[in-house]
Amino acid sequence: MTLRILATGGTFDKHYNELNGTLGFADSHVPDLLKRCRLTIDVALEQLPLMDSLDMVDADRERILASCRAAGEKAIVIIHGTDTMPQTAQVLGPANLGKTIVLTGAMIPYEIANSDALFNLGFASGVAQTLPAGVYVAMNGKIFAWDNVQKNKAAGVFQPL
Repeated sequence: MTLRILATGGTFDKHYNELNGTLGFADSHVPDLLKRCRLTIDVALEQLPLMDSLDMVDADRERILASCRAAGEKAIVIIHGTDTMPQTAQVLGPANLGKTIVLTGAMIPYEIANSDALFNLGFASGVAQTLPAGVYVAMNGKIFAWDNVQKNKAAGVFQPL
C-alpha cells in the first residue's frame, strides 16, 4: 500500500518570519515531517499551492478534488488549513471516490513549539490506512465524518455538528 499525502498549506505549513513577526508560506514542512514520523509505508507526496484556507475559493477545492480523483492510491491524507477544512470535506464527500480520504491540519504551525502538526499527521496517516472508504476529518485524536464536523473557534477544537 502507498499513502498519498496532499499538502495544501494551512497553519500546519506556515513559517514564522523573525524580522516582521508574521506567518507566511515558503517551502513545505511536510518532507521534514515525513522524515520525523519515520513512516514505514510508501508515501507519495503531492504539493498543491500552499495557502491559508481562508483564502481558498471553489477552484482550489476543485483542484484538491481533481488530485484525489487522479490519485492511484486508495488512502489519501490532505494537509489543510483548519478554518475551512469542513467546507473542503463537503466538496470531497459527495464525490464518492471509493477511497479513504482524511483531512488534517494543525492549530499551531509545525515550526512553533508545542505544535500539534506532527501528531496530527501521524494520526491521520494511520487512520487513512484503516478506515473504510469515505471522507473524514482527523484532528487531535478524534475522527469525524465529512458531514458531521465543525471547528469550534472559541475552544480551538473540532467537534460534531
